[in-house]
Amino acid sequence: MIRDTKQPIKVPAKPASRSGGKAKAVKPTGGNAASAKASTSKAAVSKIGEKAVAVKPASAKGLKGVIAVAPPSFRRERALIKRGIWPVAGCDEAGRGPLAGPVVAAAVVLDPKRVPKGLDDSKRLSAEKREALFEEICATAQVAVVYASPERINRDNILRASLWALTRAVHALPELPKQVFVDGRDRLATRCDCEAVIGGDGLIASIAAASIIAKVSRDRLMCRLAEQCPGYGFEQHKGYGVPDHLDALARLGPTVHHRRAFAPVAAAWRKIEGEALPPIEDLFGPASAVEAAV
Repeated sequence: MIRDTKQPIKVPAKPASRSGGKAKAVKPTGGNAASAKASTSKAAVSKIGEKAVAVKPASAKGLKGVIAVAPPSFRRERALIKRGIWPVAGCDEAGRGPLAGPVVAAAVVLDPKRVPKGLDDSKRLSAEKREALFEEICATAQVAVVYASPERINRDNILRASLWALTRAVHALPELPKQVFVDGRDRLATRCDCEAVIGGDGLIASIAAASIIAKVSRDRLMCRLAEQCPGYGFEQHKGYGVPDHLDALARLGPTVHHRRAFAPVAAAWRKIEGEALPPIEDLFGPASAVEAAV
């Protein structure tokens, strides 16, 4: 277990060495041998920004060290509660990068007495874990989800569409929060205080919960779109520009769910529109006749 502490545990001056295929501990030259032995069995903990990381000592197999990242905490939310600021929401989006489908934003106000265990950045969780946490969050927290369609993305660009969806999600909560944390560098134009936190889905529990809600909601939608648009593999890649998707785009052409402003989709549309245009002879007669008329 990783401990979030300001005082790092000191690592022994000399790591374990190998001798004859077996790990051989180096005895300390001074001090209390018992405490030195205890310290070798513990992870050295340091603090980098908001994240506590633990570096495990070298094992008998020769591993140099494994870094583990502390999960998001409810610390910031509790600090605001102590100051009388509540509700506090976290919001995040999913689906900025895909070539197809909407971008999905979620806002979540966790119940301080029932914060789900295992919250983390949705990208670091398995699909099964995300699904389980999705159900638990929906059962214990206030949740709002907003979809920004491909049409809005094409019209406004992906950044503006994402910020629009995030703002609407905050305002769609049953009760407008007094403070909102949003993942990223852009603050939202909300009617409450907003703080942007880079990497917030790995730091703040409320943002992590929102990232899970947004990710699962979008994945489920893309699976439904796969039934409407067979052959593109939406149920597998969720609209991202993987080779199989690009191949299907070239073979089948874009759908109404594809984002025309994104380069591979724009190229597919240009190809279709170019092929659809009839020769000039079919429109105005032979080219020589057109030139003579001019």
